[in-house]
Amino acid sequence: MGKLTVRTIESAKAKKQPYKLIDGDGLQLRIASDGTKTWLVRYMIDGRERQYRLPKDYGTGDAYLGLPDARAEASRIRALARQGIDYQSKLDYERQAAAALIEEQALRKAQLEMENLTVSDLFTSWIADGVRRKDGNAELQRSFRKDVLPEIGAKPVRNVTEHDIRSLLRRMVERKVNRLAVLTFGNLMQMFSWAEMRQPWRRFLSEGNPVQLVQIEKIVSPDYDISNTRERILSADEIVELNRIFDDMRAEYEGATDKRVAARPLEKTTEIAIWIMLSTICRVGELSMSRWEHVNLESAEWFIPRQNTKGSIGCQSDLTVQLSPFTLDQFRELHQITGQTAWCFPAKNKDDSHVCIKSISKQVGDRQSMFKTDGHGAPRKPMKNRRHDNTLVLGDGKNGAWTPHDLRRTGATMMQSLGVSLEIIDRCQNHVLPGSKVRRHYLLHDYADEKRQAWRLLGDRLSLILNPAQNVVFLRTGSDHSPP
Repeated sequence: MGKLTVRTIESAKAKKQPYKLIDGDGLQLRIASDGTKTWLVRYMIDGRERQYRLPKDYGTGDAYLGLPDARAEASRIRALARQGIDYQSKLDYERQAAAALIEEQALRKAQLEMENLTVSDLFTSWIADGVRRKDGNAELQRSFRKDVLPEIGAKPVRNVTEHDIRSLLRRMVERKVNRLAVLTFGNLMQMFSWAEMRQPWRRFLSEGNPVQLVQIEKIVSPDYDISNTRERILSADEIVELNRIFDDMRAEYEGATDKRVAARPLEKTTEIAIWIMLSTICRVGELSMSRWEHVNLESAEWFIPRQNTKGSIGCQSDLTVQLSPFTLDQFRELHQITGQTAWCFPAKNKDDSHVCIKSISKQVGDRQSMFKTDGHGAPRKPMKNRRHDNTLVLGDGKNGAWTPHDLRRTGATMMQSLGVSLEIIDRCQNHVLPGSKVRRHYLLHDYADEKRQAWRLLGDRLSLILNPAQNVVFLRTGSDHSPP
């Protein structure tokens, strides 16, 4: 039996210097200068004395250790020491073993999570490091979140099969969005091809890219043109009709007694953009991002920097457009409207930015609502703050809808009808020309005069279509100089 009693311990007061009360059998109680009473156990191991502080101080309650329990702990520690077991070394070993077990469990969990990385995880990684579209991947993310991730997003990549991809695409075709299904198929192919070459995704695709086993042409509707090659061009009559629509819309609005409820005409800047696209065969994005510093009204030139073009696949270089008198007039009229800004087509809600590159296309499409359908093939409902009418439908819609990109095709076709060579048309469109890279590297003539002539012919033809006049004469390129 030890020497200490509960009364002795309770009556022990703090002193300026710490002191100890001895109980016996190696158990001691240290009273600190602040009154804290700490249990100490002394024991011999391998011929040397060691001291261990019990984890709980003296007191009552679960957070403390009373005298009987302290004696029991001291007895156990000294008994282990007599067996040659150092209690403190034992605790260290157990802590290390516990830490190793936790680490092993965490590693197993991480491996399990790694093995179960999902299509959503792959998509997040691909968006961050594997793909960069001009719109900042906005459309790509919208498409995947609508159609792909709800279907297979939670599925581990290692479990994705061709049947999953095929089922996903068929559901889209059932909604009569064949074109979207084809685009999604291409995007899935690109994503999984990227994953095949990179860890950790690569090991999950040991059996290959599941998208490669899918034949999209057997999934889309039988009557769908999978190449989706648009052939829509505007005829001369439709160009005249379009001009008349612009005039009528403006006249109707100006003559309205209450302009607050009258239908507003197409924005004048958009109208001008249409004529510029048609007469230069440029892309809508190139025009939307144009800056006034790149337009020289004196020399009649418009510079399109490479970063504003479609990309290295569609075109390879900067482009300088020699403006025809027709196009120059359009730019001059536009300058009167937006010339005080840095952008030819400034954004309305941003201080220093161009209009959204989809804005013009949306304005044109919203005014041909008869051709718009929702995701299920039904007529599209009016959208908030968007027009929903058929004021820009041409030829009663017999030839289908038209888009800003169709203007590029129309202008190129008109150039062709005027005798402009296909090579010059390609150069006016800033296409990558066929042939060896060596030839493109050494043959550096810029064809500026030939392109200027082509754009002038196109502009003159449009002037004649829109403003028929007896004194307008066209000269074809080559030996044929008869009027077109």
